Amino acid sequence: MIAAVLGIDWRTLADAFALGSIYALMAIGIGLVFGVLRLVNFAYGQLVMAGAFALALASQWGWPVWAGILLCFAVVIVLSLLMDRIVFRPLREQSPAVMLVATFAVAFLLQSIALLWFGSLGKIATSLSFLQRPVTISGVDIRKITIVAMVVAACCLVALVLLLNKTNVGLHMRAAAMDFQTARLLGVRANRVIASAVLISGLLAAIVAVMLTVQTPLVTPDFALRDTIVVLAGVVVGGMNRLVSATLGGFAIGFASGLLGGALPTNQSQYLPSFVFAAVIVVLLIRPGGLFSRPGQAAVDRV
Repeated sequence: MIAAVLGIDWRTLADAFALGSIYALMAIGIGLVFGVLRLVNFAYGQLVMAGAFALALASQWGWPVWAGILLCFAVVIVLSLLMDRIVFRPLREQSPAVMLVATFAVAFLLQSIALLWFGSLGKIATSLSFLQRPVTISGVDIRKITIVAMVVAACCLVALVLLLNKTNVGLHMRAAAMDFQTARLLGVRANRVIASAVLISGLLAAIVAVMLTVQTPLVTPDFALRDTIVVLAGVVVGGMNRLVSATLGGFAIGFASGLLGGALPTNQSQYLPSFVFAAVIVVLLIRPGGLFSRPGQAAVDRV
């Protein structure tokens, strides 16, 4: 029914759900750090890029798939923890503007290193190309990566909900997100909470790197940069006041991008960002606090 109304096929609809799922994971990773540190991490896309280059190198070296994925996770997690230890922790008492500029500096530093190391042409990751092959479901050919992306995203969301609601670390993270100073006075260990949020954010970035590398095997220094900007717009559209609303915003803008990308003719695909960001402006004019935020809450309240 939906596909018929929009004039697109079911494969495009499934791909849109998969892209929305990937963007939802990116939104969670960005929202977790924002909730604890009140910091929009613009270097998140460069973490994804680093993981993608790790996969490409593992593919070039002839490593098995599992080893390449492990290398991807190791690179992203190490970079995430180093970013927190070297940049975020020393600047924690500074103003949000200072930390924001620091994330821009980290982003451009990582991108410049990738440019110097791998060149502007980048590398190609082929070890996961088998996930591009289609499977037939009810007469519709759907790529394996589409199914994997939706299943992995659903599992990650369930695991994160259980972590935040059923574990001490999760409860401490929620308390810190509501009122960081009061939580510290009540005995919540700030460094542990922040490191946990950064670690989970890094794990999600590594998962996104794997799935985006399957979607786009050519890894360049600006890999995932556009996706990060779109997800950040989606987080604002959904509402940064709560992690759930930010996640829904990321999914919504990813799903819309996938649908529009499939519906637009190939010679008009360059207009896709214009349509997406025009829709973002319209939504923010109508609901400045976010499309999925609670009435009366500002977009910059804590998650």
